[in-house]
Amino acid sequence: MPTEKQKMLAGEMYDPGDPELQNDLAENMAWMVRYNAALGMHRDQRRELLRERLKAVGDGTTVRPPFHCDYGFNITLGEGVFFNFNCVILDVVSVTVGDKTQIGPGVQILTADHPRDAASREQGIEFGRPISIGRNVWIGAGAIILPGVTVGDDALIGAGSVVTRDVPAGATVVGNPARVRG
Repeated sequence: MPTEKQKMLAGEMYDPGDPELQNDLAENMAWMVRYNAALGMHRDQRRELLRERLKAVGDGTTVRPPFHCDYGFNITLGEGVFFNFNCVILDVVSVTVGDKTQIGPGVQILTADHPRDAASREQGIEFGRPISIGRNVWIGAGAIILPGVTVGDDALIGAGSVVTRDVPAGATVVGNPARVRG
């Protein structure tokens, strides 16, 4: 029988209160305290801290503290990625960000999802749907990327947009919900 962590990583319904997952969260919280206290460090030193916890961090990548995530080990950042201050990634499953992507302050990337039926939700179970963001994407300040979304290469997401569906390569989307702009 799979563990709750194995179910989480597979995108299946799982119990987030599982002791193994709670331990992973606690370890990540301790790491975030260290990372977010590193604002005064050189970006290369902060990148080394990122590499302690994230799945992969490309050369030239910058993530400005404060930065928040659930686990860290599900996040892959390509080369030259830039995250501005106050970004949040709920990474219960894979989050991939392509090379040279720029992410504005206060952006939320949310893979965690909850059952739609009340009885399941009341049990406290949840699941995740992966998010993939292509290369050379620009995500404006305060945008929210919802579970299961894929953003194509060279796309632009306007500030404050709520992205509920896939974004085609090269498209500009704005609004709530975000829609392709002509």
